[in-house]
Amino acid sequence: MSNYFYILWIPLLPLATFVLLGLFGRKYLSGISGLIGTASLFTSTILSFIAAKQYFFVDGKVNGVFQKIVALKYTWLEFSPNVAIDIGMIVDPISVMMLVVVTSVSLMVHIFSLGYMKGEERFATYYAFLSLFTFSMLGLILSSNIFQVYMFWELVGVSSFLLISYYFNKPSAVAASKKAFIVTRFADLGFLIGILILGYYGGTMDIGLLIERFTSVSSAQYISITGASFLGASMLTWGLTLIFMGGAGKSAMFPLHIWLPDAMEGPTPVSALIHAATMVVAGVYLVARMFPVFSMDEIALNIVTYVGAASALFAAVIACTQTDIKRVLAYSTMSQIGYMMFALGISKNGGEQGLGYMASMFHLFTHAFFKSLLFLGAGAVIHKIHSNEMKDMGGLRKLMPITHIAFLIACLAIAGIPPFAGFFSKEEILTAAFHENKIIYCIALFTAALTSFYMFRLYFNIFWSMEASITAQDHNNHNLAANGNNSQDNHDHGEGTWTMKLPLIILATCAVGVGFIPFSQLVTADGKALATHIDWVFSIAPVVLSVLAILLAASFYKNQNDKSNKVATAFGGFYTAAYKKFYVDEVYLFITKKIIFPFIGQPIAWADKNIVDGFMQLLATTTAKIASLMKGLQSGKVQNYALYFFGGVVAISILLMYIWK
Repeated sequence: MSNYFYILWIPLLPLATFVLLGLFGRKYLSGISGLIGTASLFTSTILSFIAAKQYFFVDGKVNGVFQKIVALKYTWLEFSPNVAIDIGMIVDPISVMMLVVVTSVSLMVHIFSLGYMKGEERFATYYAFLSLFTFSMLGLILSSNIFQVYMFWELVGVSSFLLISYYFNKPSAVAASKKAFIVTRFADLGFLIGILILGYYGGTMDIGLLIERFTSVSSAQYISITGASFLGASMLTWGLTLIFMGGAGKSAMFPLHIWLPDAMEGPTPVSALIHAATMVVAGVYLVARMFPVFSMDEIALNIVTYVGAASALFAAVIACTQTDIKRVLAYSTMSQIGYMMFALGISKNGGEQGLGYMASMFHLFTHAFFKSLLFLGAGAVIHKIHSNEMKDMGGLRKLMPITHIAFLIACLAIAGIPPFAGFFSKEEILTAAFHENKIIYCIALFTAALTSFYMFRLYFNIFWSMEASITAQDHNNHNLAANGNNSQDNHDHGEGTWTMKLPLIILATCAVGVGFIPFSQLVTADGKALATHIDWVFSIAPVVLSVLAILLAASFYKNQNDKSNKVATAFGGFYTAAYKKFYVDEVYLFITKKIIFPFIGQPIAWADKNIVDGFMQLLATTTAKIASLMKGLQSGKVQNYALYFFGGVVAISILLMYIWK
């Protein structure tokens, strides 16, 4: 246990940084707050790599199986002898892997932000919020108690709210942060109810004990939870489905995805942090953490499978029509998270049938690097062009050579082109889907082709399309004129500072190299190494489809032409619906404004005002009247007090005489 106690410092360092910068940053440390935050994260990252080396290559494996090690356990609240909330740290393959992912990507975001956010008035506050977010996510992945997970889960929601609304003077940013907070609160209500169901029937909230009790078909807890039912489904199904509801909200799965595109209102580095390796993968991590229990219930796994597949396809179609580059990447994230979800859903717990689990975690790992690279690359472009719209971009490959190469590598990785990282993880997901569910495999294959198309649509629109001779100043002049803004702050930044280029280079290297990590030997459902290999014949179909999609995108967008407009016109209403995100937001607004507000909100408001407030006002009025009547008893006249005294003596004397009789 003590061998891994130092892991406690990994989340505590960002917490200390948050407190320091939150209290003293703006007044005393504004000039060096970025360096303090970055140095703190650098230390946490080094400790994470040390922990990974120790666990995976020194003492984490016993008799060929990676162990779950409780590095710290402290009983915080004890409700009964059997139910308590423990504060603990669990060290196992997925928590160690997530430590590396979260700290690495967060460190890249911290470094990138040194240049990107330079000159911001609330620079120290920004780094304080980044540190809080990182602490929350690290606490979540290390939690050994499911209620402890929930506490950090909510803290992740709060810190993401603060980051999305960083530009609080923009109404759109405030609206986006409220939207994200409210939507995820509804999902988290389901998560909380699911926790209570599992805790009640399992007799504990400790994750290890829950898994142990619910994966043994002969245990009293398993018999109890599967024997109890509601509306035809067992309580195990209800508990797991509600827990998945919480994960679906945080990971922006359909239909709880509506907050994700609007969350782009935050600074672009924040988008990389939230949408690459941290907040949106929390739902995937939650299902993976509880996967042994999920594997015991086919209905819950089917829900995970089909919600994930539907979300992947739905988001990919929408991404093909969006013109805001950050929104394209947001829907891309939703689609890739869907990939991870359905890979978990088609998996079994252990052995060769556990390929889906390993593939999901592998894709989570590779996706973190190439998606954060895409967001930071988009940030570099926005930093130069001062616009998020594709129509304001084009011909930037010579003006931004490092960003161009890095972005191209990330696009090739997410498209699943060998030998880039995304190819290896997508290959494993497609293989698992092919063997377990042919319908899901077909959806995944088509979605992979769409992914290649919309990512290279984005790439060609940014770095090609216009004539390469266009200058950055032309871009700036166009945007300044469009915005009616002649501020000197909107000058040409070039390709950015070295602190903006360095993370791009590091992440591009990772997008090429991390696919070669023997992931199946390290992270599996049962802790045992899984024998996998690349089937090049099987890979022909997805690679050929991806290449054809890239060529199609090149013919549409590499040079300016009218082909894409003709296709959009040909698709007519379907294209319009996809561009409008299939009107899901409008449906939510209709339900909210036309049903919830008038038929639920207004009656509750009336009851609150007239019944609850009225009752309290009645109490206050009655109390005031009684007090007014009693004021006469305190007149200040001695003779009155003497009269009351003798009256009391007489009354007591009569009472005593009555009792003595």
